Amino acid sequence: MAISSAFPFPLVIVCLLFIRGYSPLPTTSGVTGTISPREDYDQLEDPTPISPIKGSPSERISQRCKYDPCLEGHVSCAVLAVSTRCLCPGSTLHDVTPEAPSLRSVSWNGSQVVIKWCAPYSYVTGYVVTVKGQEWQKFGKAQRSGTLGDIEHIAKVCVVAVNDIGPSNGSCMMYHPRDTSLPLKAGLIGGALGFLLLLLLAVLLWRHQRQRKQEASISMHDTAGAQ
Repeated sequence: MAISSAFPFPLVIVCLLFIRGYSPLPTTSGVTGTISPREDYDQLEDPTPISPIKGSPSERISQRCKYDPCLEGHVSCAVLAVSTRCLCPGSTLHDVTPEAPSLRSVSWNGSQVVIKWCAPYSYVTGYVVTVKGQEWQKFGKAQRSGTLGDIEHIAKVCVVAVNDIGPSNGSCMMYHPRDTSLPLKAGLIGGALGFLLLLLLAVLLWRHQRQRKQEASISMHDTAGAQ
């Protein structure tokens, strides 16, 4: 009984060591020939960084829109910016009144008054031309010039850009009508010169005829005296 009671504890230790030595699972990553889960994950990762695709929006260098605000019938700069992704100068939106256009000239073209202007960088639905503060004529949003008919007196001519919110400030010039008396003066001077020329020709012709008559009379007297 004494011998059997001394062996159970060492036997338990041996059994535990036997079970531990044949365990298939590694306990630490330091055991030779074993790989920890973290080391295995790191080996699967690609350390090479992925460069952005060339030509992506972040790398694209935009250019200024080829837009001429003074060109007749040109599409708006906002439309060009959307379609070609070009850069357009800052433009006011549809929910605010437009900036004022730039009036270039008000002149007489031989038959009527012609006005020319440049569009503002704003949302515009049309243009209104005023003469002496009174609305004179309306034009479409793509137009940059128009005819105003005949303006007889000196007048302040303005062009205003409009949209659904309201009109812009006006861009104005003073129009000086053509001198209607100038053609009349030119006609009178031309008529006077023509009359003087005709009068001079008539005097010369009269003197020439008178001289011939005198010569003929002298010749007749000489002939009569010789007989």
